[in-house]
Amino acid sequence: MELQQALSGRRSVRKFTDYQVTDDEIKTILDAACIAPSWANTQVWDFVVIRGKDHIAKIVATFSEKNPATKGALEASVLIVACAKTGVSGSYEGKALTKHQEWFMFDLGMAVQNLCLKAYELDLGTVVVGLMDHDACKRLIGLPDGHEVVAVIPVGRPAARRDGPPRKGLKDCAHLNAFGTPFI
Repeated sequence: MELQQALSGRRSVRKFTDYQVTDDEIKTILDAACIAPSWANTQVWDFVVIRGKDHIAKIVATFSEKNPATKGALEASVLIVACAKTGVSGSYEGKALTKHQEWFMFDLGMAVQNLCLKAYELDLGTVVVGLMDHDACKRLIGLPDGHEVVAVIPVGRPAARRDGPPRKGLKDCAHLNAFGTPFI
């Protein structure tokens, strides 16, 4: 698969078939996540693989009531809980070096994007879920202090393929030298 095809074709999937994602497929997508770049190569991510309908249901129960991914997550054969070690990325010797104290979010975002694109290449679907009770999920998976749950990613075979909503064009988001001066 060409990179451009993956970039433009990957969509959030909220309805899955009963296909069981294999351990090899999970390893492949996690390997892709773990080669993402990170601040000073800190690699602050950890991924907790959730298997089994009972375990999945407990994690999904931490989703907010109005989360549109809830039903699909219950259909997925696996959830991946994306976690990050805090106080490392964007810091040096415990002192923050950047205005944005949560630099781990950027690092984990790149890792999760790799994971989602690799899953798409394997004909699997994903959706990144963040509308949830992160602390409740953290307790369920036994995540230690100094780490945070950032997102849950249901993974499965998409029940259907569809085009996503339109994206902004460069004229709407690219600026030259200063905000408000169109790049093109």
